[in-house]
Amino acid sequence: MEIKPITTYTGKVVPLFHDNIDTDQIIPKVHLKRISKTGFGPFAFDEWRYLEDGSENPDFNPNKPQYRDASILITGDNFGCGSSREHAAWALKDYGFNIIIAGSYSDIFYMNCTKNALLPIVLDEAARHHLAQYEAITIDLPEQTVSSKDQTFSFDIDPTWKHKFVNGLDDIAITLQYEKEIEAYEKNIKV
Repeated sequence: MEIKPITTYTGKVVPLFHDNIDTDQIIPKVHLKRISKTGFGPFAFDEWRYLEDGSENPDFNPNKPQYRDASILITGDNFGCGSSREHAAWALKDYGFNIIIAGSYSDIFYMNCTKNALLPIVLDEAARHHLAQYEAITIDLPEQTVSSKDQTFSFDIDPTWKHKFVNGLDDIAITLQYEKEIEAYEKNIKV
């Protein structure tokens, strides 16, 4: 997967204010029949997104016309809890989200996001509700801020993850930065 660097990002917002959205709600287990990272977007939030007859649920925010093509999801606390399926991050990324803003995350889900070019940001409830009022917001990752037209909020991020996102690096690309050192080390290993 190509990782695009994120320095300053402006995107359309969709609010989904539920706490404890688990990975089975993000991508139901019935859709986990492959290991490729693509093709899961149509099944993201499947049980909320569609009615029993297969038509779109008009009450589900991401289905509403004003939220179509949103790339920033603003949600509640403990997002991504439940089982540790990486497919949940794949489904959200494939759906079109690049950034998730929540009150908190499951630790494993947070890590899965960082490994799949899905930037997880933690903000308090008041900040999230303020930002959700706007059609689009801007994230400045080097400055660690999220801004609406009239207010800016700061967020924390581990320097390692920040470096990866700002430079568009995945774990393999980071390892390859040490290729010469690895080769030198391997030459000194006696078998």
